[in-house]
Amino acid sequence: MAQTVKINSIDHVTHDVLRINAEKPAGLDFIVGQAVDVAINKPGWEDQWRSFTFTSLPEDNHIEFTIKTYPSHQGVTNELLSLKAGDELIIGDVYGDIQYKGEGLFIAGGAGITPFLAILKDLEKKHKIGNNKLLFANRTKADIIDEQKFNQLLGEKFINVLSHEEVPGYEHGFISADLIKKHHLGDGCYFYLCGPGPMMDAMEGHLSAIGVSEEYIIKEGF
Repeated sequence: MAQTVKINSIDHVTHDVLRINAEKPAGLDFIVGQAVDVAINKPGWEDQWRSFTFTSLPEDNHIEFTIKTYPSHQGVTNELLSLKAGDELIIGDVYGDIQYKGEGLFIAGGAGITPFLAILKDLEKKHKIGNNKLLFANRTKADIIDEQKFNQLLGEKFINVLSHEEVPGYEHGFISADLIKKHHLGDGCYFYLCGPGPMMDAMEGHLSAIGVSEEYIIKEGF
């Protein structure tokens, strides 16, 4: 059942990414890494549902979303840019297939980082970051969400790949089978994938090429 909640705060994380903190609906339950249908409680927008991943944890007393905006689309994410504390969101159904099963290599493209933000936040809280690694693909350095946080959390196990910019210390181009192989944790490790459709297809092709079994691939498209 849909519930209306007030926004507590909205902040810019990057030039086009918002972090929205809102009241937690009564009885809301979700698994770390899951998403929920969200609409804006404004005339003309109440039935414009979009799915956003929780970047808060289930035990938090608020909910949080980290959302990439697309002003040129003139859609929901552009409308989010005009919201402020006190405005309202409508929270609908929870869904999503990504959940943590064990140590592995997280592979994210752009806004596909959001379920991993939540999972890594949860692992940090439990002191279980372990040997997990993150391969994060973006167009430019300015597009990297929470770079400082991931550096602090993962150190050398945080690898950035930039497709549209060459920066010393950052991989350039696209995530390749060789790069995955280089950072593979070994037999029995999981591969967590989240990104745009074409990237997901490419990553699954790379994993198949290096002999990774389907049972070790956990994915979510958007």
